[in-house]
Amino acid sequence: MNRQNLHIRNARLIDPRNGLDEQLDLFVADARIASIGQPPAGFSADRSIDASGLIACPGLVDLSTRLGAIEPELAAAVAGGVTSLACPPDTKPPLDEPGLVERLVRRSETLGLARVYPIGALTHGLAGQRLAEMNALARAGCIGFSQANEPIDTQLLLRAMQYAATFSYALRLRPQDQFLAREGVAHDGEVASRLGLTGVPVSAETVAIATALHLASETGVRLHLSRLSSAAGVALVREAKRSRMPVSCDVSIHHLHLSEMDIGYFDSNARFDPPLRAQSDRDALRAAVREGVAAICSDHTPVDADGKQLPFAEAVPGAIGLEILLPLTLLWAEQVQLPLAEALARITCDPAEILGIDAGSLSVGSRADICVFDPCEAWRLTPETLRSQGKNSPYLGYEMIGRVRMTLVGGRIIFEA
Repeated sequence: MNRQNLHIRNARLIDPRNGLDEQLDLFVADARIASIGQPPAGFSADRSIDASGLIACPGLVDLSTRLGAIEPELAAAVAGGVTSLACPPDTKPPLDEPGLVERLVRRSETLGLARVYPIGALTHGLAGQRLAEMNALARAGCIGFSQANEPIDTQLLLRAMQYAATFSYALRLRPQDQFLAREGVAHDGEVASRLGLTGVPVSAETVAIATALHLASETGVRLHLSRLSSAAGVALVREAKRSRMPVSCDVSIHHLHLSEMDIGYFDSNARFDPPLRAQSDRDALRAAVREGVAAICSDHTPVDADGKQLPFAEAVPGAIGLEILLPLTLLWAEQVQLPLAEALARITCDPAEILGIDAGSLSVGSRADICVFDPCEAWRLTPETLRSQGKNSPYLGYEMIGRVRMTLVGGRIIFEA
């Protein structure tokens, strides 16, 4: 666990931000990338690591990790190669006071696992009634503000954007019109009709996106739209980006692989918010991420067994994602025939740029946050293999290809398999 001078030998180094994809040695000293290729002057390695057949890339950066119990989730993060993560504000209690944010940051620093970047609550208690003290929350460590999954009226949202734009704060919205989505638990389509489930129409997402984009264009706020689920939704963002609006978005790794058909016969592990949509929506999401219109997030949501062992409509939505973010991204890249370096960009430098943090590259002098993985190793996802407190996943029992062998944060080896 101590900081060491490290020599990582014979790895295939992939650094999407710097266009690097080559077998080279990597040298780590004083918590940073000291050199690539040749050792720096006077370098003496405390440990030499043979990474033949392995890939070393920047530590993964996740845009949406719900922590629940902090220690097991951060342990899950580093086991999945995730070295930096954004924590949404819908914790218990919500991140609406500076003291809560400071405690979260201190606790994560004390654990010495993945770096945690809090997203502050946009309104007090996420109740949508009055704006939280964004200045104080930013000083406490928040890198942006969000209403999580809770509703906010349009007038207050406009005021929030005006205020955030004045101070150059970023807003993160999960676009869903709460009235159109009311009581919905599945995509408003064929499967929901067959199973008798209340549907959430695509318009619940597109109406909210259109509103947010219109207000953002008036205020100039930096806007990030989280966990898009529909073809129509990403089309709106694509058009906004073409007009050079300061807007970004992400897609959950689950929505890149699954569709409404995966609900099967009321499988509560396949209940998500937003819901899994039609296969045509899934294909459009895949295309948008391939093009770089959207980044990928794990949408890691640990849920205890009681929360999932309920009828589908009553089950808590969400699934774990940190420990399978890498293999599912590798699988997606293979299926859409995307070069590995470009695929890794969607879970390293792209989300780091969205968050505005110092992460996601192997640049000399940058912090030595590194993921070393075997792209070919097969392993089976079972509750016993998961370090997360949550064991909820539609992939339980599936074989994964691609396994993290080592994770470094700040030059320290904090996970090794």
